[in-house]
Amino acid sequence: MDGASTDIDGQLPIRLLHDRVLVRRDDGEGERRSLGGIVIPATASVGRRLSWATAVAVGPAVRNIEDGDRVLFDPDERAEVELHGKEFVLLRERDVHAVAASRVEPGSTGLYL
Repeated sequence: MDGASTDIDGQLPIRLLHDRVLVRRDDGEGERRSLGGIVIPATASVGRRLSWATAVAVGPAVRNIEDGDRVLFDPDERAEVELHGKEFVLLRERDVHAVAASRVEPGSTGLYL
């Protein structure tokens, strides 16, 4: 994106600085279902669980993430922000554990491995 501003849902443009990534969470934080169909309540105690989100804007110093990529991050290390009445999460590129995108080549490694 090289420092250009981005419209978030047709509202005022926003420009992220440095290595920041603005993402929208894909899943709700409520209950979820296992592959076998068992409902797991939101209050169930689980180990450290990472979350998926979709990148909606990236800063000029971000090298491995583009708008629309799905990213895996630790929800305990996040900064939540509300823009135009919608909830987003602001991350640094180094806080992203993985990127899922069609351009990712098999066998390639990430920047921070």
